[in-house]
This record gives sequence, C-alpha cells and structure tokens, in this order.
Amino acid sequence: MSEANWYVVHTYSGYENKVKANIEKTIENRKLQDQILEVTVPMQDVVEVKNGVKKQAQKKLFPGYVLINMIMNDDTWYVVRNTRGVTGFVGPGSKPVPLTEAEMRPLGIKVEEIVVDFDLGDAVLVTNGVWENTVGVVKSINHGKQIVTINVDMFGRETPVELSFTEVKKM
Repeated sequence: MSEANWYVVHTYSGYENKVKANIEKTIENRKLQDQILEVTVPMQDVVEVKNGVKKQAQKKLFPGYVLINMIMNDDTWYVVRNTRGVTGFVGPGSKPVPLTEAEMRPLGIKVEEIVVDFDLGDAVLVTNGVWENTVGVVKSINHGKQIVTINVDMFGRETPVELSFTEVKKM
C-alpha cells in the first residue's frame, strides 16, 4: 500500500470550504477514510482595523486552494477531481505532485518536534546551505518556527543568520 502525501487542489475562489465539505461527505459515503485522511483549508489569524476598531479575524492562507492528505490512486484521484468546485490538482498536466515536508513545515501541518541539544551562547556548526562549515554562536531559538539565529563572523563583523534546526549541530 502506498503512503499518504499532501496534495494541493485548485478550486473556484470562494468555494474552498464547500469543496472541503463535499470531499468529506464523499469520503464518508464511499468509506474512503483509510485513503483520504485529511482535508484542510489553511487559515491565518489577522488583525483588521475597521473604523478605528481592531478586530481579530481569520483569513484563508491560500485563497482558491485546499490541501488534502491522501493516498494517491485512481479512486481517490477520481473522487477529488470530480468534486463540484474543484478545477484540478496542482502539478504538471493531470499528474498531481505531492508537497514535501519542507513545504508543509511553514503551514504548521504535520510538523515533527525537533529536540535540539544546544542553548543560547553555544557554538554551533552549520551543516548545509550557503553557510555550510561556518561556526556561529546561538543568539536566539524559536521552537515554534524551528529556527535558530546565530551570529557569524563576516568581514570582521558579527552578522545574525536565521537557520533551520536541521541545518546546525552543536560543536
């Protein structure tokens, strides 16, 4: 059996929640709970100011798109593709392309907890990327976004650099 991946489905603008509800109803009717695992419309909290009054609101992160965690096969492709309001999967031609873990991480979906062995003030070595093999000192750690800010020596000056937890290791 294949493994489930996240796919992006393009919908008519404003139909995201309707498409989500229709797909969930179809999953229930056709007993596809083990193949289509989750349907989501990513939202973000924003503060709107109207008439001088601040108001908390939720807005769609990607208007016109719905994310689906599913095992791709002919049945699931057919169900999703033929849902009212869906214009197609995101990918070249009719071939859906799954999102990578790196693409999912900023959305806050399916993020694995990374335990770090360094603290503020520790020296760390950058293991990949443009700063590979650079040594820096940890200045801040953001567990929510899984990023660390380090100071590196560049042209005789300390320069702050933000990196993912997976790009650094303690010296």
